[in-house]
Amino acid sequence: MRKHSFPPVIDERARVLIMGSLPGDASLQVQEYYGNPRNYFWTVVYALFGDGASPDPDYGERLAFAARNRLALWDVIAAGEREGSLDANIKGEKPNAIPELLTAYPGIRCLVFNGSKAHDTFMKHFRHHSCTKGRVLLKLPSTSPIPTPKMRGADDRIAAWRPIVDYARVASSS
Repeated sequence: MRKHSFPPVIDERARVLIMGSLPGDASLQVQEYYGNPRNYFWTVVYALFGDGASPDPDYGERLAFAARNRLALWDVIAAGEREGSLDANIKGEKPNAIPELLTAYPGIRCLVFNGSKAHDTFMKHFRHHSCTKGRVLLKLPSTSPIPTPKMRGADDRIAAWRPIVDYARVASSS
């Protein structure tokens, strides 16, 4: 089944662009970034930027919280064939226009990849593109609810994602 990503969530305040691979079925069903209630993404973001507050139940408020904290959201993959939600099942992916987005938002200083598939796909398509110049690229563990030997739960992911805080708070030189 052909699946498509959401539009980017970004404004001029953004300093960190967090990119997943392609929305999973639960996210597509509710039309929300990280819409699977078991995904750790919003728990991680609120733990790092919200003084331990729980994620707001309202999606619009979660997006506003991300924006206030200079975080933008998008996916590396614009569209691809995938049965189910596993990244390993994505075939025939077409990348999003990330270089164009970064040209429009020069304040983005750090590109964060939520998991290996997002990182590997970005590198496949944009490794040598000028959009990476002067920007930090961070491959971080997926916030997917699937445990790994190193990422058992929320606390492991919060610790691994802590570096984004400094990048979000760094003032832009532009």
